[in-house]
Amino acid sequence: MAAKTRARSEMEKGKGKPLTHGAGDLPAVHVNEYNFELRNRDGFIGDKANKRAFQEILERWRKGARGNGLDPLGRKPTADLSKREIDHFLTKDKSMTAAVVWSAVEEFAHELSEVLSRFLAQESWKGTEKIIVGGGFVSSAAGALSIARAQLILGEQGNAVELIKIRHHPDDAGLVGSAHLLPRWMLKGHKAILAIDIGGTNIRVGIVLLNRNKAKNLAHAKVYKSRIWRHRDEKPSRTASVDRLAAMLTDMIAVASKKKLDLAPAVGIACPGIVEEEGSIARGAQNLPGGNWEGDHFNLPEALRKVVPKIGDHDSFFIMHNDAVVQGLSQLPFLTGVSNWGVVTIGTGLGNAHYTNKPPGNG
Repeated sequence: MAAKTRARSEMEKGKGKPLTHGAGDLPAVHVNEYNFELRNRDGFIGDKANKRAFQEILERWRKGARGNGLDPLGRKPTADLSKREIDHFLTKDKSMTAAVVWSAVEEFAHELSEVLSRFLAQESWKGTEKIIVGGGFVSSAAGALSIARAQLILGEQGNAVELIKIRHHPDDAGLVGSAHLLPRWMLKGHKAILAIDIGGTNIRVGIVLLNRNKAKNLAHAKVYKSRIWRHRDEKPSRTASVDRLAAMLTDMIAVASKKKLDLAPAVGIACPGIVEEEGSIARGAQNLPGGNWEGDHFNLPEALRKVVPKIGDHDSFFIMHNDAVVQGLSQLPFLTGVSNWGVVTIGTGLGNAHYTNKPPGNG
């Protein structure tokens, strides 16, 4: 039975409802808000707590140290330092080298806590029990320390909220979370799904093993295999990007077939910006390859469905949501007993979303 026909049949039986892109009502949670943009006189406050902000803070502390002699971090520009190199400086024997990085971590933690306190003051974030912190920055020791320090600062200010480093590797979380966009009945009988995570620098396509035999709530879901394309190095057009995405999906379908992994015909897409119900992106996609992704003139799920019309014997079905929402959803199985929670993703920007869990048994 084709995916659309099967979905319609299940909905008629009362097992489902029409699935829309960027939905606020998901199988197991309500998405209260996402991509929330707070401003002050200097611009978006989220810009004070993203990857670039940390680099600017680190550069400022380096500049101060250079006034006392040689640069303790060497000659490489701050923007070119890897997370591993920065982490190495934290534990280096030379006290000035470690002090520069520790100072940057401390200042960034204060900026992060200030941004989070602004979120927590919003009506949609009131009562937040936990904030999941994702994004590439958290996979470093400097990132983990910043998160821990920010929690202490928030606690000192009277905000008794727990900051939790995302459980999955940030590269995997944006894929694993796609499984939670779909009701469980759509996954029944399938071993895996395909997922796409689109960012301003990279695009990932992967196979997510559901492992529902181990946990119905997808607590054991994991990325089986993925491909990454660093599109920023190539600067492709939007059309070339869609073609490349289609090729990556076709490659993953072949891998799954070879390994006898029965794929659900649904593909989850995590993408920056405000996602409209019909699949267009209203705003926030300015960093995507080739530009011109925003507005109702372009519909990524539909464009992909046209070039990848089948998965196995079934018609393909694409479902898209904001990337921060999807990354946060990967944490859902580990939030038992939690009602209100949020996510922030520290990367090129500062993604954010807030959720209210539905009673157990939903989804």
